[in-house]
Amino acid sequence: MNERPERQRLLIFVIAYYAESTLRRVLERIPSAIFQEFDCEILVVDDASLDRTFAIGREYKENHPDIPMTVLRNEFNRGYGGNQKIGYAYAIAEGFDFVAMLHGDGQYAPEVLSRLMRPLRDGAADAVFGSRMMDGFGALHGGMPLYKFVGNRILTWIQNLLLRTRLTEFHSGYRIYAVEALRRIPYRLNSNDFHFDTEIVIQLFNAGARVVELPIPTYYGDEICRVNGVRYAKDVLLATVMNVAHRSGLLYQRRFEPITTENRYYDLKLGFPSSHSWALEAIPEGASVIDIGSGPGGIARELVKKACPTAVVDRFAPPERIPGITVFVQDLDEPPKFDVRPYRYILLLDIIEHLKEPEMFLERLQSRFDYDPKTLVLSTPNIAFIVQRLMLLVGQFNYGKQGILDRTHVRLFTFRGVNHVLRDAGFRIVKMRGIPAPFPKVLGNGLLGRIAVAVNLALIRLSKTLFSYQIYVEAESTPGVDFLLSDAKEKSAARAERLRKERLELHADGAA
Repeated sequence: MNERPERQRLLIFVIAYYAESTLRRVLERIPSAIFQEFDCEILVVDDASLDRTFAIGREYKENHPDIPMTVLRNEFNRGYGGNQKIGYAYAIAEGFDFVAMLHGDGQYAPEVLSRLMRPLRDGAADAVFGSRMMDGFGALHGGMPLYKFVGNRILTWIQNLLLRTRLTEFHSGYRIYAVEALRRIPYRLNSNDFHFDTEIVIQLFNAGARVVELPIPTYYGDEICRVNGVRYAKDVLLATVMNVAHRSGLLYQRRFEPITTENRYYDLKLGFPSSHSWALEAIPEGASVIDIGSGPGGIARELVKKACPTAVVDRFAPPERIPGITVFVQDLDEPPKFDVRPYRYILLLDIIEHLKEPEMFLERLQSRFDYDPKTLVLSTPNIAFIVQRLMLLVGQFNYGKQGILDRTHVRLFTFRGVNHVLRDAGFRIVKMRGIPAPFPKVLGNGLLGRIAVAVNLALIRLSKTLFSYQIYVEAESTPGVDFLLSDAKEKSAARAERLRKERLELHADGAA
């Protein structure tokens, strides 16, 4: 006998605030078919309304004992976003697979819930948004005021431009989430206000979630609008711009960082002015290279394309084998177990800031050098970057998971500081440049990204100490003192032997 497959669990989460005139009808409109398709529970959370919203929810539960239902009331008003946090926390704690948000004022149609659930049921999405803007001017026909329609369109266009997304609407409140997707984002750090919806969309995209939009009908009745449109637009745009700054590494925002336990490496930055692009340009085809602190080996793969004999050094071997690459595995805070002498170019890209004693590390490298010149290519964040100065001016010095104040950065440098460290380690600086912020990582390498980089480069020409996001250096090695001493001893002994032989020969000639 075949066992019936276990149904997926769906929480139908109804947010309610002063909804005594609409809540019962919203609950009645939830299609009965959804209870057959999924193992459903209804959760109503009343956000401290002073009317009969909570009582009506309780009455509906008592009159429908066949429907699993929980009715809660916040003792204090938590706001639109704060109320959502409670519902999502409930969905996670109770082990649901999906959570669908309905509004207690009836603005979003429960009747289309089954259709919206299909991409999630089929494993084709991590979140489904009901969009009122996919059907041309259908939102206006459904009663959406013209100013809201135009404002929605404008805000969505700006957000798509800045976030490199293609949503038709960022501002619909009809949302269904896979609970596993909610586990991967810090939604509890979001605002308690109405722009919570924008922040959670940004978090989902940052986490790589699959977001699907489906059309929904628009309904505007006589419900009270509690959204201040101007303030909402300001909050939405500010959150979007802050995410751009976060993704660019300019200003870390913890709420926009996905929750992960994996080892993090910086992405390869190619196709625009960056430490990676300039380093690859500096290395001629066929030159031998050792990439110290190589991470997963992205630079090494690019060097292989240039026919460069390449070695990589890191705490962990590259996750995927790279043909033709020599791999050294070691902690860079320990004395080097690898030999740099066979390599013409030494890469230290975004590494010295992670070392406990970068001076000692560079001195250990320098002790291996002989008369054969090596070129060191180094990059590191510029702690004197204007954004960091301004943040310090207002009392902010917050470490994060990326950017200049990455939590794994142990030492921080300015242009002058890097100059001193390299000079003391016996290197002769050939080139020192300022690197712009990696705007194309967030804005794309199109017109907007190129303009941002061009402006940053222009500002760097005015003051590289103030406007450089990173410091880029090419330096030549000089022989180490220990090598010079050993070489002097060896060469002096050989010279002394030649002199002795010459004296003997002169003595023999004189005797003859």
